[in-house]
Amino acid sequence: MSDVKKIATRESYGNTLVELGRAHSDVVVLDADLAAATKTCIFQKVFPERHFNFGIAEENMIAAAAGMAAMGLVPFASSFAMFAAGRAYEQVRNSVGSPHLNVKIGASHGGISVGEDGASHQCCEDFALMRTIPGMAVLCPADDVEAKAAVRAAYEWDGPVYLRFGRLAVPVFHEEAGFTFQIGKGEVLTQGNDVAILATGLLVYEALLAAQALKNEGISARVINLCTIKPLDEELVVAAARECGKVITCEEHSVIGGLGEAVAALLSETQPTPMRRIGVQDVFGYSGPAAELLKQFGLCGSHIAEVARAFVRG
Repeated sequence: MSDVKKIATRESYGNTLVELGRAHSDVVVLDADLAAATKTCIFQKVFPERHFNFGIAEENMIAAAAGMAAMGLVPFASSFAMFAAGRAYEQVRNSVGSPHLNVKIGASHGGISVGEDGASHQCCEDFALMRTIPGMAVLCPADDVEAKAAVRAAYEWDGPVYLRFGRLAVPVFHEEAGFTFQIGKGEVLTQGNDVAILATGLLVYEALLAAQALKNEGISARVINLCTIKPLDEELVVAAARECGKVITCEEHSVIGGLGEAVAALLSETQPTPMRRIGVQDVFGYSGPAAELLKQFGLCGSHIAEVARAFVRG
């Protein structure tokens, strides 16, 4: 796995917007003075007349996106996750969510892996915020192939979609040929019955590394990629819990309000199952190199393996 190429999913976002723009004249892209960082600059170069920069005014950008959607366009409103989900939450809730408008929010720089930008920009609350908005789909792709597929699926989805992309280049482990993606459906990556590891975003690859390490120790882990946090693939999650008996969730997000709580809520009502939640433990991040921060916060394959090992053998 060490030779796998790495691409930041924000790059995937920018490239796929151009693809959608060529295929669909109703696609417009909005940004809040961060086009170079969110990679919507790629779209801007090809379709300058369909790219709109609102400056450092994310609330205004979301309100304008709502207006464009009401006119029949399909706007992709882009900024850092901290600003798209945090600063503009009221507009996302009231102007997009309440009328169920066809706005797609492309949120880059999510999670601890923002690195040196520090706690003010390391948004680990966006899943929680967006999950609470009725009718909002919440997606966090794991690699370049899945990110491109998620952006295409978001265009086809009727209603608001929140897509989280990363700053950090991450391994591309999916094969483009034959890959299928559907909002609301998870993906079984490895088979196993000792423990189910349910992961999203960059922690999916780390879960695969953990599963390989556990396999070498005689522990079989079923790794499931849950790009769609809402609507959750309830059938797949419940089956994994029933067949494995133990569940671990992994996310680059607070353990409060994200994938872990979504899975825990489902299982508590349908299939009570022992669980462990790997994520940010109700603390703020801090500035530092992304790779080191991920290890410091336990968002890495070695920590997932450690938790799974103790869980299965305990």
